[in-house]
Amino acid sequence: MNKTKRKIFEASMKLFAEKGYDATSIEEITATVGVAKGTLYYHFSSKEEIFNFLVEEGMKLLHNSVDLKIDKLPNYIDKLKAIVLIQIKIVVKYENLITILLNQFWGSEARNQMCKEQIGTYIEKIEQIVKAGIEKGEIKQGNPQAIASEIYGLICSSLVYKTRCKEEMDIMELYKEFENTVIKGLKK
Repeated sequence: MNKTKRKIFEASMKLFAEKGYDATSIEEITATVGVAKGTLYYHFSSKEEIFNFLVEEGMKLLHNSVDLKIDKLPNYIDKLKAIVLIQIKIVVKYENLITILLNQFWGSEARNQMCKEQIGTYIEKIEQIVKAGIEKGEIKQGNPQAIASEIYGLICSSLVYKTRCKEEMDIMELYKEFENTVIKGLKK
């Protein structure tokens, strides 16, 4: 991604997270980035295309981060621990992206459906790990879909915790809390 496209990407993500998709205009994006409309349209044909690019690239980052980490791990509990830690780190580093996904999850417009599909695909990835862990006897019996949704829900709770935290959020402290309350409950 070239420098200008990256600036458009980052400014749009910040504006969409702070103001919402509908309240953010192309003019505001170009003013924030400091480029002409023609430059923006050279990289993206519409505000919707910018939004789609943000969501797709953000979810690719999350999937890739998870895949790189879990492929190396020997058991399914460790894979789930890694997912929880990655999700917390993503919330800290890419809070605006998570805010956009969660804000746009509700509704019936194309962008809402895309967010639902992207989140659904990610939850299915977790669900497959849970199912395999149950089959191997590493994870206690339960509803894999509900467990996977609960683990994804840690993104939401991490974001809420981050906004309520008066000081710098300690990633490992929060991870250990989730490990003690959620992951330990899954062990067989």
